[in-house]
Amino acid sequence: MIAEIQVLPRPIGTADNRYAHVDTAIAAISDSGLSYKVGGMGTTIEGTPDQIWALLRTVHEATLTAGAEGCLSVIKVSGSAADDGPSVQDLVGKHRR
Repeated sequence: MIAEIQVLPRPIGTADNRYAHVDTAIAAISDSGLSYKVGGMGTTIEGTPDQIWALLRTVHEATLTAGAEGCLSVIKVSGSAADDGPSVQDLVGKHRR
């Protein structure tokens, strides 16, 4: 399964670190051990459905735990009935340099 999550915390960070709450969300993804790629508008993650769904909640809640007053998470999920794809490589591999 593939998911992309974009967290939009309010405020986005702190006076000392403009993107502190977003950084916390990305750290939660990194700590998961799943394969991921950070982009300018969201982070793409690969894993099993159970891993992905649990992580999406963890990421959203991590922004709140970090001190955000609120958070809107924009989530896209792609999977198959057979739980075997597609992978990021399947979808965009030919377009990457």
